[in-house]
Amino acid sequence: MLYELSKLLDINLFGYISVRAGIAFFIAFVFTLLIMPKYLAWALSKNANQPISKYVPAHEGKRHTPTMGGAIFLIATLIAALVSVDLTNPYIIGGIITLIGFGFVGFKDDLGKVLAGDNLEGLTPRGKMFLQALIASLATGLLLYSGFPTAFYVPFLKTPLFDLSYFAIPFWILIFLATTNAVNLTDGLDGLATVPSVIALFTLGAIVYITGHAIFSEYLLVPNIKGVGEVMILAAALAGGLLGFLWYNAYPAEVFMGDTGSLAIGGFLAYLAILGKSEVLLILIGIVFVIETVSVILQVGSFKLREKRIFKMAPIHHHFELKGWAENKIIVRFWMIAFIANILALVSFKFR
Repeated sequence: MLYELSKLLDINLFGYISVRAGIAFFIAFVFTLLIMPKYLAWALSKNANQPISKYVPAHEGKRHTPTMGGAIFLIATLIAALVSVDLTNPYIIGGIITLIGFGFVGFKDDLGKVLAGDNLEGLTPRGKMFLQALIASLATGLLLYSGFPTAFYVPFLKTPLFDLSYFAIPFWILIFLATTNAVNLTDGLDGLATVPSVIALFTLGAIVYITGHAIFSEYLLVPNIKGVGEVMILAAALAGGLLGFLWYNAYPAEVFMGDTGSLAIGGFLAYLAILGKSEVLLILIGIVFVIETVSVILQVGSFKLREKRIFKMAPIHHHFELKGWAENKIIVRFWMIAFIANILALVSFKFR
């Protein structure tokens, strides 16, 4: 709407991506903040509560906490996008497909768990992975159809290592699957996944904006891809929605995002990393998600090979819980790690 107004009425202010990103951020933030109480009242009346795993008895007190709150900040993000973005931009269309698609997969999984009252119900792992791969294929297919470059970049080098060509499809799908499930694994404590996601959105949003800006990309020696900068607005909208959600998700949480939120966030972070040619840098940007995922891989691998556990429980945030750390201490320390890692990721842009 704002983009069309800038064209129709020749209002230069609304033509700036930065201005529309700020507007989208506040629309999503306010909408989430205002609508969430109504959702909580409805969820409590319908017993749409988070099933608690029997393996985490310390969380028994969270049993009656509503879940699927991710649906609210996703709706807020999409409303903000409809107001602020250029809907003819193919990269915006891809971003919306990513958010809706992965959000839908998470919603189906959450709904199955809620209806069964069991955290182990919902979609089967194979079914969940298939649907995620399907959404990832749609997003990557649209990128290639739009002429998105397939050159592979790594940090600290100003030129690409090689051209992925059609191998970009399986590589990007892998990035989608790894990131969505990493964020999903992290979403185990109040606000633990929310703040690192907001920080990552700001970092990747800035990278995408730079990539789409002819002057900034030339100055920082990064590839210039026309049109991708518009997706920064979508990133800002999601960040705003997540901050509004954090008001209710901060310890002690009144609502959980569920897979509805975590899968959508992970998918969109992967999409931003691909647009910004920062697939490798995503390891640093999403360091908390990486640590959580690696802890699970190490735990499972160690138990299968040696029949011994490395951690008291995985993902690693449960390990620290069982060591006696207070939940809010674990959360804040992980937030600090995410913030420092993202500062380093942004600084790395000057070393090319």
